[in-house]
Amino acid sequence: MNWSSKNSIRLSRLCVVLFGAAALAILASAPWLVEALVAFSPIPLENRAGSLLMVTLYTGGVPALYILWQLWRLLENIQGGQVFIPQNVGLLRRISWGCAVGAVICLASGLYYLPFLVIAACGAFMALIVRVVKNVFQQAVLLQEDADYTI
Repeated sequence: MNWSSKNSIRLSRLCVVLFGAAALAILASAPWLVEALVAFSPIPLENRAGSLLMVTLYTGGVPALYILWQLWRLLENIQGGQVFIPQNVGLLRRISWGCAVGAVICLASGLYYLPFLVIAACGAFMALIVRVVKNVFQQAVLLQEDADYTI
């Protein structure tokens, strides 16, 4: 099989769908997952930790699904040949903010379960990376506009 950008976009879209399905499955089974985590965790969890984990899962699910939706839209644009357009800059901005919101949720959750602090750091770093890519796209849009208006 000859690997092409078309195949790469298809793979990316498939991954977005799979991550979305996994996120929905986790959210649907959250009560059982939390119960299992509290029961089998080597880290002692307080009685209220189960309720707090549920809050973290459900509040964290919102930005996660939002990010996946924005990624889907970005990949649609790219697949359609619309790469350096202002809409993609906006999508990347929203993805970046979604990562930041997820990081804040995990940072707050780190107050009762320390491993969330690692996830918060990863989310913040991801927000930074996406923000830098957004800035690159924004500059490319300006260059594209200049090239379009040059005779």
